[in-house]
Amino acid sequence: MSLAWRRAGDRLSLYLPVLLLGMLALGTWWLVRNAPQPLASGPEKAVVHEPDYFMTDFSIKSFDVTGRLKSQIEGTMGRHYPDTDTLEIDNVRMFSVSPEGRITRSSALRALSNADGSEVQLFGNAVVTREPYAEPGKQPQPQLQFQGEFLHAWPNEERVRSNKPVVLTRGKDRFTGDSMEYDNLELVLKMQGRVRGYIEPGKASPKGK
Repeated sequence: MSLAWRRAGDRLSLYLPVLLLGMLALGTWWLVRNAPQPLASGPEKAVVHEPDYFMTDFSIKSFDVTGRLKSQIEGTMGRHYPDTDTLEIDNVRMFSVSPEGRITRSSALRALSNADGSEVQLFGNAVVTREPYAEPGKQPQPQLQFQGEFLHAWPNEERVRSNKPVVLTRGKDRFTGDSMEYDNLELVLKMQGRVRGYIEPGKASPKGK
């Protein structure tokens, strides 16, 4: 009797690993089948052009490493858009100083500026004015002013561009055109479309000189 049980136990021990693997596989299948399903992820949110913060009656100033004022932006309302990292400003007034000390002032009903203020678009009654300046050993430069419904300015590069009608005044000289590109560093002015200009006659030199 004991010999028969022993033989049955030996046979059972041969099949025991197979039985254990089968039970393990069955248990794994049961766990997978009854495990809670992960929540379905919703559709990705589309990037929207909405402001993430507002400012009212504000002033932003930037300084160089020596503490000298480089630029200042003021407005009655400012809206920052994170998707483009731009600042939209109502009733904007801007002030900038070049490394050589040339001062430029700008104003408009609305402006759109990049993060550091190096590129600004002015909309509605836009005016950009470079104040008179004089460099050692060079002829003094008169006031230079641009006026139009749209002006695209790069203050650091001293460039102004517009694809709309512009009035340019330099001292007592006056020019108008349907579009314009001006580079103060290169002293290049391009006006296209119906271009008209008035140049103030220079003063006549005294006789004998």
